[in-house]
Amino acid sequence: MSEPSPPVRRRRAPFDELAPPAGPSTTLMHGAKRPERNAGAVVPPIYQTSTFHYPAEFSDAAADGAVPLYTRTENPTQEVPAELVRRLEGGEAARVFGSGMGAITTTLLALLSPGAEVVAPEELYGGTLDLFRGLLSRFGVRVRWVPHATPDAVAEAVTPSTRLLYLESPTNPTLRVHDLARWSRAARSAGAWLMVDNTFATPINQQPLSQGADLVVHSATKYLGGHADLLAGVVVGSEELLARVDAAHTVVGSVLDPHAAFLLARGLRTLALRVDRHNQNAARVVAALADHPKVLRVDYPGRSSPEEEAVAARQMRGRGGMVSLVVRGGLPGARRLLRGLTLFHVASSLGGVESLASLPAETSHRTLTPDERAARGIEDGLVRLSLGVEDADDLVRDLTRALDGL
Repeated sequence: MSEPSPPVRRRRAPFDELAPPAGPSTTLMHGAKRPERNAGAVVPPIYQTSTFHYPAEFSDAAADGAVPLYTRTENPTQEVPAELVRRLEGGEAARVFGSGMGAITTTLLALLSPGAEVVAPEELYGGTLDLFRGLLSRFGVRVRWVPHATPDAVAEAVTPSTRLLYLESPTNPTLRVHDLARWSRAARSAGAWLMVDNTFATPINQQPLSQGADLVVHSATKYLGGHADLLAGVVVGSEELLARVDAAHTVVGSVLDPHAAFLLARGLRTLALRVDRHNQNAARVVAALADHPKVLRVDYPGRSSPEEEAVAARQMRGRGGMVSLVVRGGLPGARRLLRGLTLFHVASSLGGVESLASLPAETSHRTLTPDERAARGIEDGLVRLSLGVEDADDLVRDLTRALDGL
């Protein structure tokens, strides 16, 4: 990479404002309109270019933000999905990345220094666990783990060295729900930031910033894109925090390709419609299979305890499209269940229009030891389901037939 690092990005022209109140679907249709920039095109174009022409008086052009310079720093195609997610989450600023892990890693590298401390529950996505236990520790960042995190345990875990609290809610794959407001108070008491992975809930079902979070991260590969055809990540927060992330974003190079940015913007247009169907289908599956004799446990936001149900009812509009089943027979039984499914793709991702099923013990959390998985409630017989937008009756029939076959 021989090019010098480009200057920090600047927004060159504001997007059209919407007359409040505007619901999520209206926001997604009209919340990133700037037709005068796009020759009147209803669908914003793809700026498929790595670099941009700028005036000979470069310093003047850079000072007023009149032109982009290089796609590693910014590209107009990236601005549309970033603006849509920013509005949905209610943040001041948003940035898009080449993947969810790229968004998480870049943000943490931007905000943490050697000697800093992160407080996090042990129930996290396997890739995030690998990041926390590997790369961060190599750079002198300590992680204080909170097993079976409760608000009281989190409050006791923070220290004067704590700089950031990190969590998922609902968690992957056990779908535990955390009280975001109480986590926020614990962060404030330590003068630390709270960063929430909102991938499973989506901003349609939950807005962590309104609960006191400082940063929200998404693997936009999942529900935000929604069609299993791109990799992307998004971070939303204050202008001040995102300005700090910008410098690391440029250096790390975890950028979103213009064509993937176009696909993400296209997928976002139907997010509210899709999430409504995901919510309905997951609720139907839980109601139909909770008492099935071959199912030992159903994981679903709010089901683990009355306390979590109260939290979920307070901070979530819908419970999302994820359900996990612990089936009889352990890992062999779970594998037989997957072989008996016809409408579910056996695949490790989630959040698309098609239903998926996977075994976290062999996919998302395969790097953990059996004891580490068991401590997190991830039994070998746990099957994670991502309910798509198919007809609910068909999904229930397919799952029931496969379970009966056990």
